[in-house]
Amino acid sequence: MKRRSLIIGSAAALGLGWLLRPGEQGADHAPYFRDLGAALDSAQLAKPTLVVDRSRLLANIRTLCGHVDGRFNYRIVAKSLPSLPLLGAVMEASGSNRLMLFHQPFINQVAAQFPGADILLGKPMPVVAAHNFYRQFAGGDFNPSRQLRWLLDTPQRVAQYDALAQSLAQDMPVCFELDVGLHRGGVRTDEQLVQMLDLVTQSRHLSFSGFMGYEPHIVKMPVGSAEAYRDKAMAVYQHYLDVAKSHLGSRWPAEVLLNAGGSPTYQMYNAGSYPFNELAAGSCLVKPTDFDLPTLADHEAACYIATPVLKSLDTLEIPGIDLGAVQSLWDPNRARTFFTYGGYWKALPESPRGLVYNSLFGRSTNQEMLNGSRNIHLKPDDWVFLRPTQSEFVFLQFGDIAVYDGGSIAERWPVFAEEPA
Repeated sequence: MKRRSLIIGSAAALGLGWLLRPGEQGADHAPYFRDLGAALDSAQLAKPTLVVDRSRLLANIRTLCGHVDGRFNYRIVAKSLPSLPLLGAVMEASGSNRLMLFHQPFINQVAAQFPGADILLGKPMPVVAAHNFYRQFAGGDFNPSRQLRWLLDTPQRVAQYDALAQSLAQDMPVCFELDVGLHRGGVRTDEQLVQMLDLVTQSRHLSFSGFMGYEPHIVKMPVGSAEAYRDKAMAVYQHYLDVAKSHLGSRWPAEVLLNAGGSPTYQMYNAGSYPFNELAAGSCLVKPTDFDLPTLADHEAACYIATPVLKSLDTLEIPGIDLGAVQSLWDPNRARTFFTYGGYWKALPESPRGLVYNSLFGRSTNQEMLNGSRNIHLKPDDWVFLRPTQSEFVFLQFGDIAVYDGGSIAERWPVFAEEPA
């Protein structure tokens, strides 16, 4: 009787386990991706390619501008859109000439390409990087003494920049980074802020231009509401603003720059009164997967990695102790195997639906293994599409961006390039 109960129990457990196995998710390309693949074929592309959908990009810009709605100035975050033509398209569509830059060689390229740009650094840079900017600056209509604001975070950095400014006889507007809750550096005490303000005031070439208070943590905290963290961050921002205004008195700048926000948080300021006058955002315009957030539900994905299929197999085989048959038996989404041209990008499979990486086989930058169900009928030379998890680094890995518009690859946009120091 006990043996019979054991057999029945084991069978029930196996049956329950079988019912809990993953469901089949696979499907061939939806019409959008079939058309995109045809456009890539017509353009005679046959290597991993970063694609930006121009109509979706423009729709996202309209969405952003509709939220900002003139309540704040809008600053374009260039690290998320690392291409001069892409930045130009965003500047034209948004009507903003304000850019946030994070890398010295790119600052020089932007200054040359967009002489009317207003540039704010998005992070404190080593003083040697600032020196390299001025050393490589080719002149022209861009005026760094009015259009380029360096971001400083400590009294020590202020002293370094003051020494550089004196050695170059170069006027430099500077903004201060505030720690409003992210705890990644920046001003954290009144004493530190006052010391930095005094150092700038005493400088012959530095001038205080404003604050940046970055607060992406407010939508990512595991406990409590985002609104509560927002209000706490803005209270800190307001406090430092009050301290600086009181300390500087009549020396407070007439056109002060007070920057905040980012793609995850910018829609949290649709209503209400806040201490800043400028919002920054960039990633939401192309919407990688890291930005699939409730606060960006009305933005749509506008960037993809397209890569050709090199090999298509009707089975899954793992070298050595072959667990491929067991994997595919348990999970119908591992019935077939596809190897792609390149891989191991910061990206997730998007189309055909149901493709998955294989952790047992491992990742590869040369030929990435993807598994899929028997409902996926990819052949060699067909396209696989992935969504980047972020844009700021991924966009730089593929050469010129393929601009998809009107059913074809309408343009190729070069990305930022490194230049020798």
